[in-house]
Amino acid sequence: MRTLLITFGTAVTVFVLATFATFALGAASGSNPAAVALGEVATQEDVDRLNHVFGLDRPFLVRYFDWIAGAVTGDLGNSWFTTIPVADSIAQAFPVSLSIAIGAIVLALLFGFTGGVLAAISRGGFVDRAVTLLSTISATVPAFVAAIALILLFAYAIPIFPVAGYVPPEKNLVGWLMCLVLPSIALSLDAGADIARQLRTSLVGTLQENYVIGARVHGLAPGRIIFRHALPIASTPALSVLGVHAPRLIGGAVITEVIFGMPGLGQLANRSALQGDIPVVQGVLLVTIAMVVVIGAIINLVIARTGGTERSAA
Repeated sequence: MRTLLITFGTAVTVFVLATFATFALGAASGSNPAAVALGEVATQEDVDRLNHVFGLDRPFLVRYFDWIAGAVTGDLGNSWFTTIPVADSIAQAFPVSLSIAIGAIVLALLFGFTGGVLAAISRGGFVDRAVTLLSTISATVPAFVAAIALILLFAYAIPIFPVAGYVPPEKNLVGWLMCLVLPSIALSLDAGADIARQLRTSLVGTLQENYVIGARVHGLAPGRIIFRHALPIASTPALSVLGVHAPRLIGGAVITEVIFGMPGLGQLANRSALQGDIPVVQGVLLVTIAMVVVIGAIINLVIARTGGTERSAA
């Protein structure tokens, strides 16, 4: 319970500070939507009247607290230029970014844990060296470079996966999964490499602990020793690495989807930023911050639970 309260308190604090900074940057941008919407022939009186409609003539803190209070109820205001509710625009784009982020996290865990375990049990062998080499290379390749390389590879040489566009799962589940493969792989390489290296190091050390040696002496199967006794304890540092990479994975999803032409939060934020549509940009940033905070809190709870398992085993 204490861990849950600490995690919740930390998440709320980070969310408030991050959203305050986001709103402050938007307010400090100097964008005047009323002047843009009315044109150069508008009088100052007309501009002031439209600014009042937008609520821009109120004090900064009042606008911030109104914005947060509305966000809690799902009201993020309206676009300055289209008058479409920001929440509606985000609701259409959010599933795309969330799908890419979750796909990248799943692949990073799959690649990282598979490579880390194989490298640890074959320490010093060919597999260990191969995993180390691939992890080193993957960690140095930016996600956007990997994305471009994957597009070139699968657009011409091996045309298996779609290299652009998005299919909602309710229309075609297989098509949805196929269009997520390439962006998720591009985004997961860095995190998967770090997880593999960290898991390899911690698992090698764990396999040399006295209780693991004792399990071997008692004749337990190697697979049971690794997956039942050693891996749950050795995975804690690897999950910590995932916690560090979570903001990059979520933020990277917004960038990666632009490269693959997917109508997610990245496309929405990019289009709105070019128009100077601050409410939409702030709404996208708020949702992105919330995703980072929630996923980070979940990872921290998993780490705390794993740590409790480690203390029990000790």
